[in-house]
Formats: sequence, structure tokens, C-alpha cells
Amino acid sequence: MIKVLGIFSFLSFGWADLLDILMVASVIFLLFRSIRGDSSVLNVVLVLVMLIVAQAVVSALNMRMMTVLLNTLLDVGVLAIIILFQPEIRHMLNRMAVQSGLARRGGQIFNRLMGIKEETMGSQSVEELGEAIRAMSAEKTGALIVIQHKSSMEGYMATGDRFEADINRRLIMNIFFKNSPLHDGAMIIIGDHIAAARCQLPMTNRTDIPAHYGMRHRAALGLSEDTDADILVVSEETGNVSFVRGGEIHTVKDMKELRQLLGSMMKKEEEKA
Repeated sequence: MIKVLGIFSFLSFGWADLLDILMVASVIFLLFRSIRGDSSVLNVVLVLVMLIVAQAVVSALNMRMMTVLLNTLLDVGVLAIIILFQPEIRHMLNRMAVQSGLARRGGQIFNRLMGIKEETMGSQSVEELGEAIRAMSAEKTGALIVIQHKSSMEGYMATGDRFEADINRRLIMNIFFKNSPLHDGAMIIIGDHIAAARCQLPMTNRTDIPAHYGMRHRAALGLSEDTDADILVVSEETGNVSFVRGGEIHTVKDMKELRQLLGSMMKKEEEKA
């Protein structure tokens, strides 16, 4: 009996073990929350977690051959996963940073150290943007507008056409006019300026999105999962306006609600500054 119990001597428990378990549980929680809806990546992560657990068990039980086998599988498997799922891993890490708040806090610390002041949108720009969205919604003109916060949009701006212009309702409507060469893609707004148009955004891999949402909504979700940006979408089919933030789509009921959303966003940015 004593010999049998001796097998489980590795299960001795202390404060360090409790801290270890809590830290691992937190990492696993953030990991699974960041890949929700992406079944292909989820299956790979589940297999990887099972292998790690199995490796820990056989190592604790001093099963040498199985330990060597699982260590080899993990070494080769992790390398293969990094190569095959490089884009998914990058997106997953971005989501973890955004959802945990690390991206926002890290951006604030970096900006303070470098003396960089974040640009915020003023009340006049909010009014111009709101009026442009109202008009495009009435005319069923499709639009995809990104409002930058802490996360840099530099990489996405490089995929489109850069320019520097004040936020103006007529300019926004002309850019998204169906025959305009800049209408296809996203507009990126930084502070009180339109910084780029015709930008490509990453598509979400989620499978739980309602069918009536189109490519603009999928692109808005993809960007909101990777960054802290706010995205406004005008549907070309229905004229409905959607507000996307943190991987969630909120349908705007009327222009009063849109102005409230834009106003609260401006207030939030002023409090951060």
C-alpha cells in the first residue's frame, strides 16, 4: 500500500503550486477566449494542450520512453504549428493583448516615454462624420470607417492610399460613392483627419456570424478582434448602420443613437488624454 501511494508522491502541494496552477489557468482562459469561433485553431490548441498534459503525467511517473516520445512530438509539433498557422497565431496574440488590456496599457506607457500625444476627434469632426453616415445610410451607400485609438493602423494604411484631409461629410460621401476609385475598402480616421482610404482589413475566422452580415462586417469584426479600434459599417443592401468594437457588432437603431455612440467615444478619448 505504501509503495502504491509512493507513486503519487509528486502530487505534493504548496503555495508555489497554487500560483503555478492559477497562472496556467489564466493563460489557457485567455487563449481559448481569443480563438472562440475559430474551430480549426481550437482543435489544434486542444490537441496541443492534451499532449502537454500527457507529457507532464508520464514525466512525473518516470515513464522514460513515453516522455522521450511526447517531448519529440511537442518539439516538432510546436514548430509545425508555428509554420502552418503563422497568421492565425499572430491574430490570436493580438486578440489576447487587446482583450487583456495589455495593448492599451502598453501603448499608454510607450506614448508617455516617447512623448507622443494621442490624437482625439473633436466635436466638429464627430458632427461631420455623423452627418456623412446618416446620408450614406439613407442612400444605401456602403461604407467601412475605422477610428484609430491606441492600436496603430500603420500596417493597414500601407495597403491603401494615404492622404491627409480634414473630416468632411461631402468628402466622405464622395470617397464611398459607388463609382469612386476609393470606395472599395476601409477609410481610416486618426484624430480629426482622414489618414487613408481603400485599405484592406483582416477578415474574421468566426463561423457564428449571421448570414445577413456581409464582407464589410466580417472585415470590421476581424479588425476589432486584433485592435482596439472602433469601426462603423453602412450596409449597401439595407442601409443599416453597425458599430463594431471588441469583436461585437451593435446595430444602430437611429441617428440619435449614432450621435450618442460617437459622442461617448469622443468623451472617452478626452478622459484618456
